[in-house]
Order: sequence, then C-alpha cells, then structure tokens
Amino acid sequence: MDKRLELQFQGFLATPPLWFKNDMFNLPQFEFPRVPLLSKEIILAGSPSLLTNFVLGKRAESFFDLALTHSDRFLIIAQNIQIQREKITLGEIDFLIEDTVKNRQLHVELVCKFYVYDPSFENELERWIGPNRKDTLLQKTEKLKQKQLPLLYKPETEPYLSGLNLQSDKLQQEVCFKANLFIPKNLKNKEFEHINHQCISGFWLHFEEFTETDYGRFQFLVPKKQDWSIDPKYGENWVSYSEIKESIGELFLHKKSPLLWIRTNRRQFERAFVVWW
Repeated sequence: MDKRLELQFQGFLATPPLWFKNDMFNLPQFEFPRVPLLSKEIILAGSPSLLTNFVLGKRAESFFDLALTHSDRFLIIAQNIQIQREKITLGEIDFLIEDTVKNRQLHVELVCKFYVYDPSFENELERWIGPNRKDTLLQKTEKLKQKQLPLLYKPETEPYLSGLNLQSDKLQQEVCFKANLFIPKNLKNKEFEHINHQCISGFWLHFEEFTETDYGRFQFLVPKKQDWSIDPKYGENWVSYSEIKESIGELFLHKKSPLLWIRTNRRQFERAFVVWW
C-alpha cells in the first residue's frame, strides 16, 4: 500500500469524536485542531517509534502528538507520565497541553476505539462493545472517571507537576475520545441515542450470515489492525469470497473477530466485522 503511514495518520485525523462538548458521561470532549496532512518523512522525524511500535493505541498517541505539534493552537508540555507509588505503577497521564488560544493548560486522556452495537443488552449504552467482547464503552468511560482522570490529583503526581511548574487545581481535564462504530445491517436507519452518528463507519454480522449468496460476488481484504482506520479504497491484493472465508475461520479459532474491507465494485467499498460469538 502506497503511503501507508500517511494514510494511517489521515485515518486517525478523520475519525470523529464519539460525542461533542460534554454531552456524554459529563466528560468534556477535547476540541481537535485543524491539522495539515503530513508526509512520511515529517511523520517519522516527529515520531520514529512508528517504525517499530505497531500497537494501535500507541500509534494513536504518536499521531495525536504529531497533530498537536503541527497545529497553530496547542503545545505539548509532557506526555505518557508514569505515576508510581513505591515502584508500583498507579497509572499514566497521557498528555499535558498548553492551549495558546484560550490561554489555559489541559490534562487530556486519549481514547481510540472500535465498537459494535449488540442489541441483546437491555441498556442502550451497554450495547456498545468491542468486537471481541473484551471491553465496552461503559467500562472505558468508568475507567476514565474513576481512575485515569483522578490520577492528576494523587499525591504521587504532585512532584511531576511541580517539576513542570504546573498545579493540578489549575489544569482543566478533557478527553479526546475518537471512535468507529459498527451496527447490525438491519439497524442502518436507526437513530442511536447519545452518540455522534458520524462515527458509524460500517456494519457487523455473524459468520452464518456471511453467505455466498449475499457476498460471493464481492472482493475482500482483512487489514492489519494498525490499518483499521484507513479508507478501504486504498486497499490492495483483494481476494475472493472463498479465500476470505477460510481466513475468517482461522481467526475464529483464536476468538478474533476480523474487520473486513469489502469491494462491491471498482468505486464502492464497505467495512464490516464478522464476529466469532
């Protein structure tokens, strides 16, 4: 794939916030700046770890760093601050930021998630879960409210802030919560409560619904996880239905729900999770 790193960065920038302002969970949403697209050389100069660190969350942190560094509004004071008590890590503060437009200092926690909507749960907000059922939206927001944001006010954090000439009571706290959401095909016209509908980027289905009758004429690709946010139109090496079905079966053995890029014709593409559960 040509310009893969630039496309990953572009996909990160294009991923919408899950909500606006503080409409959900009383968690103020960070106002993401406008950022120019960057060349591979500039990206790697600013974050050389992208050559070796392929974890999706860490790549998002690098892209966030690059975005703010190349914005005309924000300055990064510090990032990834490990807070410890007697050699035991209590947690990590993602970013401490200077907002030069509003003349304020911020503690920002970054989250980038892929969720599917499972209607079998009774509560609306409980229905957004990870494609492998290992995490949920509510679990993440509770962790933000109960652990990650309160970390700023722990006594163990004070020495780090003092060294940066910062005071916890003068720092405002926000979250940059970006998300890609996938819904059942039969709910494509549903109005979902609370969430930003721009985050809906595809659908999900069970393996038995992935039939040759419905999908046999299309072409497919299983992108690597670090490429999940890239627009499928940039995909290469597309394969047939029979080939992708075999690949899905292998991933199911490890309880992995693959993300598929689907090419329905030369100019139309879709994203879908095929879930193992």
